[in-house]
Amino acid sequence: MTDLSVLDLSTVTTGTPPSKALRNSIDLAKHADRLGYSRYWLAEHHNLSSVASPSPDIMIGQIAAVTERIRVGSGGVMLPNHAPLVIAERIDLGLGRAPGTDQATMYALRQRLLDRDGDDFLERLMELMLWETRNFPEGHPFNHVVAMPSDAPLPPIFLLGSSDYSSDLSAQIGMGFAFAHHFASYDAVEALRHYRARFKPSPARSTPWAILAVAVIVAESDEKAEYLATSMDLNRLRRDRGQYFPLPSPEEAIAYPYTDEERARLGRGRRRLFVGSPSTVMAKLQPLIEACQADEVMVTSSIYDHEARKASYTLLADVFGLGKSKAA
Repeated sequence: MTDLSVLDLSTVTTGTPPSKALRNSIDLAKHADRLGYSRYWLAEHHNLSSVASPSPDIMIGQIAAVTERIRVGSGGVMLPNHAPLVIAERIDLGLGRAPGTDQATMYALRQRLLDRDGDDFLERLMELMLWETRNFPEGHPFNHVVAMPSDAPLPPIFLLGSSDYSSDLSAQIGMGFAFAHHFASYDAVEALRHYRARFKPSPARSTPWAILAVAVIVAESDEKAEYLATSMDLNRLRRDRGQYFPLPSPEEAIAYPYTDEERARLGRGRRRLFVGSPSTVMAKLQPLIEACQADEVMVTSSIYDHEARKASYTLLADVFGLGKSKAA
């Protein structure tokens, strides 16, 4: 059976301030834990009024303390914003190549780091892996530095991506790979099959592990799900314009005066969003899972009402057959 997991952006809505969004994340994690979800990832984003999660490392500890069995981690932690040693001392790592923010905020995050020209992601990734293998060259100053706790292995690493670059890199160095179907323009089937076909075993992972990240909204009926999805429709339209506003209510989204061109754009955006009753969603989602040969499906759901979001994850757990849907 395909594993089912959660990607939580700690979504800020027009009725939910950032502090409440973070408390909702803790509540949702407990809910997902009881339902039997495999993994709970929190994403790192900065200077976005729609996302309340700039520091997954803080939230990871909060969530791990109140859950029992679900794996908790960063997905992603943006490696360009951090020293690899700091990342090596975390748990369950999904690594992003992008900074997760705008250029000005990126500079504010890195201004105290050494100035480097160009993209140094690969250099940082190799350094991160060396904290596990301890294969620094003879005489390297890091031979005298230890990532703590020293008696715990580096967590499994997944590279995140929305194109064939991370797919190919993950395969070549023998890491897990998570494909962001929820915002990618690149074909998910091509990316994940490319990864699996070219995977080379490594000391970290002997076999490939492919995660398909998707945006899903489930309700008791197609009509209710479509109503809830209007918030995400307007939110996506605004994000395509570079407007990262808090998630609007369905009422606001329905009342929005869309132009014909905007409605056409919404229709194209729906190709990356699975909406409907449990049976409707599975009829759309299952063929993609099978075509991608995904080992794990990671679901993000931006729903205005927190209880409706919890209900969406409950219904999805039921239709996936997790068998542990006992949450209140």
